[in-house]
Amino acid sequence: MDVELYNFDLPEELIAQTPLLERSSSRLLTLNKEDGKTEHHTFKDITQYLKSGDTLVLNDTRVIPARLFGVKEDTGAKAEVLLLKNLGEDRWEALVKPGKKLKQGNIIVFSDELKAVIESESDMGGRVLKFTYNGVFQEILDRLGQMPLPPYIKDKLDDRERYQTVYARHEGSAAAPTAGLHFTEELLDAIRAKGVSVAFITLHVGLGTFRPMSVDRVEDHVMHEEYYSLSKETADLLNDTRRNGGRIIAVGTTTCRTLETVGRQCAGGSLKESNGWTSIFMFPGYEFTVVDALITNFHLPKSTLVMLVSALAGREHILEAYKQAVKEKYRFFSFGDAMFIY
Repeated sequence: MDVELYNFDLPEELIAQTPLLERSSSRLLTLNKEDGKTEHHTFKDITQYLKSGDTLVLNDTRVIPARLFGVKEDTGAKAEVLLLKNLGEDRWEALVKPGKKLKQGNIIVFSDELKAVIESESDMGGRVLKFTYNGVFQEILDRLGQMPLPPYIKDKLDDRERYQTVYARHEGSAAAPTAGLHFTEELLDAIRAKGVSVAFITLHVGLGTFRPMSVDRVEDHVMHEEYYSLSKETADLLNDTRRNGGRIIAVGTTTCRTLETVGRQCAGGSLKESNGWTSIFMFPGYEFTVVDALITNFHLPKSTLVMLVSALAGREHILEAYKQAVKEKYRFFSFGDAMFIY
């Protein structure tokens, strides 16, 4: 399948640079995956589309200040590191800049209290770094690190919490599960008041989510592994939801990928507590085993994310809905507007 099939014209000015002041004030485009019908709303109107007996599933990962700036110890040349995966024992998989000049054995100095040596190269251009430090690593990272905003966002984010969901709990992500940024505690309370259950999974967002496609054929793309966890409590609730005829509604592609990973492990049967690493890649032809509906943002052309939503709603329906979104000047990607596919 040709990657170009998922290309579309996206004016650069529609890629949102800053979050809206009020989370639930973003716009919402709804898409019926069966007939392609669309409607336009404000995000807080999502309650109109949720029914008693449904379960809304949210990714409660928390973004760490994963971007570090330092210098090479031997030359003083500038170096940038983006932490992706905690390998344990103070070792991290990371992306580095400039990639061609940071090699095995190089030492990067971030401050008097934090250094790292490049132990090896990892797949997809990454590096494995071993950190040495004085004090508590997380506290040092909180002081020295910056929030890992996507490279297309030029504006500085003064309030770190605006790149966290209101329900973020478990630290470990290199990027936010941005579909969740639209929710407020008040909106979640209103959703619960309708008889909708709210459940949580964890997927620590890494390179697998935002790595661009670099192949011509969709089938040739390889996703990077990301850590996920689904509790027994959530598994039991989702099993009850299906048994009682309710819908399982994923908030964000990371939640969708986690649920489908566990669904495949369970061969479409009852879900069970699970944790581990997933590299699942969904594109048209994929048969969903768990997710009935999806709340998501608008994604970039030729991305794995636009392929995932096309797997759920069909490529033609997605591209037509995106054409409407462009015409109506919806905001795209991380700080953009939302879409509900049902």
